[in-house]
Amino acid sequence: MVLTMTNKNKPIVIVGAGIVGVSTALWLQKNGEEVILIDSSQPGTGASFGNAGLLAQWAMVPVNVPDLWKSAPKYLLSKSSPIFMRWSYFPKLLPWLVKFMANATESRSRKIIENLTPLVQDSVDQHKNLVRGTQAEKWLRDSKFSYVYKTHDAFKADAYGWAIKSNLGFIPNLILDNDVRDEEPILSPEIKCMAVLEGQGHITNPLGYVSELFGVFEKNGGKFVNKAVKNLNLADGKIRSVQLDDEEILCQKAIITSGIWSKNLIQNLNIKVPLETERGYHIIYEKPSIEPRNPMMVTEGKFAVTPMTTGLRCAGTVELGGLNAPASKKPIDFIKKVSQKTFPELKFENISEWMGFRPTLPDSLPMIGEVDNTGIFTGFGHQHIGMTSGPKTGFILSQLVTNRKPNLDIRGYSPDRFN
Repeated sequence: MVLTMTNKNKPIVIVGAGIVGVSTALWLQKNGEEVILIDSSQPGTGASFGNAGLLAQWAMVPVNVPDLWKSAPKYLLSKSSPIFMRWSYFPKLLPWLVKFMANATESRSRKIIENLTPLVQDSVDQHKNLVRGTQAEKWLRDSKFSYVYKTHDAFKADAYGWAIKSNLGFIPNLILDNDVRDEEPILSPEIKCMAVLEGQGHITNPLGYVSELFGVFEKNGGKFVNKAVKNLNLADGKIRSVQLDDEEILCQKAIITSGIWSKNLIQNLNIKVPLETERGYHIIYEKPSIEPRNPMMVTEGKFAVTPMTTGLRCAGTVELGGLNAPASKKPIDFIKKVSQKTFPELKFENISEWMGFRPTLPDSLPMIGEVDNTGIFTGFGHQHIGMTSGPKTGFILSQLVTNRKPNLDIRGYSPDRFN
C-alpha cells in the first residue's frame, strides 16, 4: 500500500516523536509545510519523558573536558560515583570510548563548547517562541538554577567549567554557609555552598509538555503514524519514501529524529554514525513533604533535582551498558542515597523509577544536517541537552529542509564529520 497526500506536493516525513521531532514538525507547519510524524511509540515517551525538565542554558561544557583523563578511572572504579559501567559491555564499547576520550583535550573541548553554546544558551527564549499562544505554555516556568556543593572548595574545584560559563555571561551568585538554608530550606545543614544562576527556566512535566505540543501539531493538520519504520527508500540517490511494515509513505524529504534508534535507520547511507547510549536514570518522590524553590544540581551525585507536577524528580547519572541489558539497581540506589543525604527532612508517599537511553556521539555534539544531498536530514545525538535544545534544533532543521540558510555555523554538527 502506498500512502500519498491530496496536495500536489509530497509531504515531509519526520521519524521520531520526541521533543526534537515534534519541534521540527511545528516549525515546518509554521512555514506552511505538510508534515507526517512517525514513531512506533507514543509522542514524548522516550528519552524526552525521563529527563530533568531543565532548560539548561548553561550546559555548554561537555563531559569530555581535559581533566577527564584523570577523573574517569576514579569515577569508574569508585563505589560512590555517578558513572557506572557494565563491564560485560566494555569490549563492544571500547572503540567508541577511545573516540570519546580523544576529544578530551583542550583544543577539542574548546571547539565542542563553541558548537554547543549556540544550541543551549538561549533555550528559554527558544521554548517560549515555540509554545507562545498554545496550551503548552502552562508547563514552562521561569526559575533560578543552583549548583549545590558541600563546601566552597568543592565549588572552586569546578573552576574550569565556571570560567567558561562566566565568560559566556552565566556568572553565579555565591551563597555560603548558613545562608544556604535561607535560600533553600530543603537542603541539609552540611551543604555550605550554592552557585545560583538567575534567569533560567524548567518544565514541570516533560511528558505533558511534549504531548501538548504534539496536540498542537495534530490541530494544525499534522498526521501521526504510530508504526515502526523499516527502511528509507531512495531513487537515483534521493529519498523517495519511508518504508513501514505494510505501507510505503512517499515524501519529498525525510528527517530522522529517533534518538539512539536513528543509527539503524541511516546505517545504509554511507556515513559513519558512532552513536552510543548513556543509560540515564531518574526517581520521582511522589507527594513530597517539601520541595526546593528552584531546580538544582546536586554536584556530589551529578544529578538534577526538579519540582514537577508528578513529584520531586531526581534525574541523572550515567551508565555505559548498551541497549539490551535490563535496568540496573546501583544507579537508582546511588540517587536515593545522595538525595536522602542532601534532603534529610524529605518525606514522601512513594518512589517511581525510570531508565532511558541518551544518544551520544564521541564529540558530544548532535548530528544536524543533510546526508550527502539525499534529502534525508538528521537531528539526533543530543546526549544531555535534548530537551534543552529541541526547539532550536527543530528550527535549524526546518530552515535546512526548506532551503533557507541558518544564521549560525552548523558545520560542527555535520552528519558526515566522522567519515
